[in-house]
Amino acid sequence: MSHAGTRGGLRQSVTLAALGVVFGDIGTSPLYALRQCFMQGHLAIDEPALLGVLSMMFWALVIVISLEYITFVLRADNDGEGGVLALMALVVTRIEKHRQWRGALTTLGLVGAALLFADAMITPAISVLSAVEGLQVQAPVLAPYVVPLTVVILSALYLSQRFGTGRIGAVFGPIIALWFTALGAIGLASIIETPAVLAALNPWYGLRLFLDHGVIAFLVMSAVFLVVTGGESLYADMGHFGRRPIRRAWFMIVLPGLVLNYFGQGALLLRSPEALDHVFFAAVPGWALYPMVALATVAAVTASQTVISGAFSVANTAVQLGFLPRLFIRQTSRAAKGQIYVPAINWVFMTGTLSLVVWFEQSSRLAAAYGVAVSTTMLVTTLFLYFVARHVWNWSRLRAVVLTVPFVTLNLLFFSSNLVKIPAGGWLPALIALFVFMIMDTWRQGRAALYRALDAEHLDLALFLSSIGIDPPVRVSGTAIFLTGTREGAPRALLHNMKHNRVLHEAVVLLTVATARVPFVAPTQRIEYETLGQGVSRMVLTYGFMERPHLPRDLREAAVPGFVYDEMDTTFFLGREAVLVGPGRGWFARLRGHLFALLSRNATNAAKFFRLPPNRVIEIGAQIEI
Repeated sequence: MSHAGTRGGLRQSVTLAALGVVFGDIGTSPLYALRQCFMQGHLAIDEPALLGVLSMMFWALVIVISLEYITFVLRADNDGEGGVLALMALVVTRIEKHRQWRGALTTLGLVGAALLFADAMITPAISVLSAVEGLQVQAPVLAPYVVPLTVVILSALYLSQRFGTGRIGAVFGPIIALWFTALGAIGLASIIETPAVLAALNPWYGLRLFLDHGVIAFLVMSAVFLVVTGGESLYADMGHFGRRPIRRAWFMIVLPGLVLNYFGQGALLLRSPEALDHVFFAAVPGWALYPMVALATVAAVTASQTVISGAFSVANTAVQLGFLPRLFIRQTSRAAKGQIYVPAINWVFMTGTLSLVVWFEQSSRLAAAYGVAVSTTMLVTTLFLYFVARHVWNWSRLRAVVLTVPFVTLNLLFFSSNLVKIPAGGWLPALIALFVFMIMDTWRQGRAALYRALDAEHLDLALFLSSIGIDPPVRVSGTAIFLTGTREGAPRALLHNMKHNRVLHEAVVLLTVATARVPFVAPTQRIEYETLGQGVSRMVLTYGFMERPHLPRDLREAAVPGFVYDEMDTTFFLGREAVLVGPGRGWFARLRGHLFALLSRNATNAAKFFRLPPNRVIEIGAQIEI
């Protein structure tokens, strides 16, 4: 086979894989998006309204996904990685000269991440519920079984997470390719029957809807937004495949399939407005209905898997960047670093998603809660795009404003129209996001307060070295590695060991694990090592925010003159701080202090998180007041 043929086959396989992982979320929107535009009761199903809504849908896909995300946002990668936290880390790193912005942009990034968690809880519920509801089209008698069957499918999905997604992922691409092909074919058949619907490609019909209906058209925008809800997932999953496969899949398969299906549903409604309740499945020929329900369910499960895996990845990044307490994270694939399993996140999401299905019962009711979180996250990403243009691409202020103002304006319209949903259920994702944000921000600020308290009690390292030079302690054979969160002073664990055991190992290493604001750190740049004298040295191990620390492995592989890691001759000393909340503060500050103490007590043990050998670890406790 020629090199060109090999490259072509590789491109096709990567594009197919990207199709399965990246576009599952946006691919399930046809199950409910157009129906929701008219089920709100604001618009009558007539030709001007249908053409106006379809025009808004088409141009939303073109402007938000094709132009903003595919063309520009995908360029705003952090060393190949996407997602709101990766974007925040990139921007904050590049604005060192503008420190007044750092706190605000970090908070903005945390808001986006919290909203992503809320979205990841709702997406599986609405996607699978919408697909299973197709059973009612020809067999209304099956309606009572829709919710129980949805619960069973979602339960199986969450329970299977601990086995990893490698084997499931191998079939994601072909399934989603078949799904988009079916979407396009069904839509095309309906369009051929009523080609007048193609007039909606003209943006005038969308503008006319606003001119004729004003506020009502604005309210309908919250349902139109459902067609672009997978945009943020598209960006977050970029690191798995890169820009080009995602762009090829979008323009060659995804966009044509979505547009044809939306327009086909519109053509059906022009012929039969009474088909609104199940317009997606009503467009399917009778003989293909049940196979299509099965395919829709599998596509919805695939979309749910994409969102769940994305939530695991966001949680891992948040832990590494210090925005969440240490969580137990298990690698489910030796070959793919991105395949991880976070049990705590999985069980919380499973409980939340199943509760949503049982509570709302119908996808049309759940859709009222959907969109608030995603629209806010996409607005956050658009705001970050301005700072990327200014400080990463080095564009002029005018050029950056010209780029981002149209996108910000459109996203603000979607965001504000979704706010109207809050009384009808939109409050739920907002409440979830607020709770997650409070946890993340409390952990971030609590750690800063804890480090300040520890720094205040640290003994100056030069003074410590001088004291053991003047009055040498008993030295025992072996190496002692003291983990410390700061690079200054002598760690409390070291001082307590000296005080109570009255001995010091022949070799003492003060080890700090740091996280860079890039996804991966080259092995040659991971280790900093400095000899301080008196048998004491300082080492810093730096990891990227997409990496999981593995201290024994990296210490073994460390090519540092004068340092050799022998597991059987090394003892790790860890400080374990019990956090106490000091008196004399306001009730909210005390509440956050107690929350931080609770999170600290329940964080995964440092020895387990850093994968230290259990029989070589000594923990030294202390009480710290913050």
